[in-house]
Amino acid sequence: MGVIDDLKYRFNTGTIVQKLIYINITVFIISLLLSITTGLYNNQLSFIDKWFALDDNYNEVIFKPWTILTYGFLHADFLHILFNMIALYFIGELFVQYFTQKQLLNFYLLGTFFGGLIYLISQNYFPLFADRNTYLVGASAGVSAIFIGLATYMPNFSINIRFIGFVKLKYLAFIWIGFDLFGLIGANAGGAFSHLGGALFGFLYVNQASNKGVSIWDNFLSLFKRKQKPLQTVYKSKTRKNTASKHSGDTQQKVDAILDKISKSGYDALTKAEKEFLFKQGKK
Repeated sequence: MGVIDDLKYRFNTGTIVQKLIYINITVFIISLLLSITTGLYNNQLSFIDKWFALDDNYNEVIFKPWTILTYGFLHADFLHILFNMIALYFIGELFVQYFTQKQLLNFYLLGTFFGGLIYLISQNYFPLFADRNTYLVGASAGVSAIFIGLATYMPNFSINIRFIGFVKLKYLAFIWIGFDLFGLIGANAGGAFSHLGGALFGFLYVNQASNKGVSIWDNFLSLFKRKQKPLQTVYKSKTRKNTASKHSGDTQQKVDAILDKISKSGYDALTKAEKEFLFKQGKK
């Protein structure tokens, strides 16, 4: 198996977190190669940056509407993508332990969208940015949406940080937001606004689901919950139907009980059997 085939295999069999990382790295390498070429011709932006980064000018966005999403797959330099991908890996892997891969992708994309929206509004509203002409790149808004959404859902869940110990997600979320608040008037103010936009989406989505009295499990973790198929005109045994309905109801009650246990005591409090049961339900 060649290198290309091996990379294709890893991508096809990887989780959504791994796929997002692969896509970001691939785009970065292509962008880096193009920037070398454009640099030789004394151009400031490569083709990818010019057509896929988010400009602060509304007219540019109207002409290139896709940039409000595609900027989330571009990065300015090596350290930028390194820190973003490290954060995406650890936060994303934690996220998919409790939620679905599809939901992680939704949070990444919608967080990116709302982050770009807040960036546009801030750059065109505040006088501080009146004489600046900037463009936005980076996955931070999408990562912020994932992390703040997770922290909002289970704020008292603790993770073990080396040399520090166990820290609750809500405290890490406060620190995360705090850095961006202090950065609103800094050199990367546009980026800070976009991070806060992504974080705001993550918070509001989960918080709204809770305030409506809707089980976040029902609204947010749809992969674990089986969708009812439309009735078909076939002859069925009433006894078999009742048995199947009862089995489905018992399964959902067991899933809900496990989720309640996670929200109160954390994932590590589950028994091995409960973890295996939850994993099997997520595969259905």
